[in-house]
Amino acid sequence: MKKILAVFLVLLVAGSLFAGGIKDKASAAVASGSAMIGLAMPETHVLRWEKDGNQLKAEAEKRGYRAEVQWADGNQSIQNTQIQSFLTQGAKVLVIGCINDGVAPVVAEAARDKVQVIAYDRLIQNSGDYDYYITFNNFKVGVLQATSIVEGLNLDAATTAAPKNITLFAGSPTDGNAFFFFDGAMSVLNPYIDKGVLKVVGPYPKTSADTANFARIATEGWQAPVAKTRMENLLSGDARNVTLDAVLAPNDPLARAIIEACKADAKYRTKLPVVCGQDAEFESSMSIKNGEQYSTVFKDTAKLAEAAILLADQILKGQSVNIPGAVLASGDLQKIGDTGRKTVKAYLLDPVLVTNKNLNVPVDAGFYTAAENAQLK
Repeated sequence: MKKILAVFLVLLVAGSLFAGGIKDKASAAVASGSAMIGLAMPETHVLRWEKDGNQLKAEAEKRGYRAEVQWADGNQSIQNTQIQSFLTQGAKVLVIGCINDGVAPVVAEAARDKVQVIAYDRLIQNSGDYDYYITFNNFKVGVLQATSIVEGLNLDAATTAAPKNITLFAGSPTDGNAFFFFDGAMSVLNPYIDKGVLKVVGPYPKTSADTANFARIATEGWQAPVAKTRMENLLSGDARNVTLDAVLAPNDPLARAIIEACKADAKYRTKLPVVCGQDAEFESSMSIKNGEQYSTVFKDTAKLAEAAILLADQILKGQSVNIPGAVLASGDLQKIGDTGRKTVKAYLLDPVLVTNKNLNVPVDAGFYTAAENAQLK
């Protein structure tokens, strides 16, 4: 009996040492940065997502982590499969730029596996299974877009006798950011509409809470051809007997599609409407330089990627979150992190308005290639 007890104690001690060794090795793996980070991006037809995925991977590897990136071609089912593959490979953190709330079931799988999820620049809606969201102040993006329209039309000098005409576009209804962009913009534009110096041609949701009219101006999947077709229909329909002075466009590909539709209409061949955008894509920056698109909003996604991986690093190491250049949303901005199931911690970076007066901002930030920089200078 004593021998059996002695053997049992030896095995118990050995087992504890073995388990402790595994735990120590796991801790050492995280501490040394060799844990895996899975990067799930929504698509590549919007150029920024291809750049974001590559930048995230580079930032993770710079800190010694293993990183895998996948793009889902705008298909949530594909993205879910990619995320499940990351979990199978043993990812410790997932950084997800989702397509829609259909990602929630695999986020729940990650939570069951004790894998931390960071929603990247798109809130994962209808999920209570994650705690972190990193993005730009997307309400402010809309404010900046509308501010450029106010400037471009000199609305402060406009009169009710000669009001300016605008038509409204919004982003994809499956992307929660689209609502913040729009509401930010309308917080600036509505007072001019109420004064009668700015008239809306076509559907007019005063805010995104007007779901019926918001659906009429939304652009499914952020698809530029969808925006172009709608603009063509507007030009031959509601806007046939007026001249549009401005178009609220939520991003650069949609802005360029809208401009393309306008350029095919004789009414706009000598003077295009003031059209805003977002993402500072090279083609749109060239369009701004050439006097076509009026503005874009620069969101330095290199800084966003760096901030996301820094957040992942701090989570894995059990450190307090401290991200230079980002603030934790508070007050009214906390709603940016409201998933419908809980309010997650939302870390916000600042966007910058870009017009032909400050095209150097994305250039100086190293956002473009050397060849592209040369064309913009």
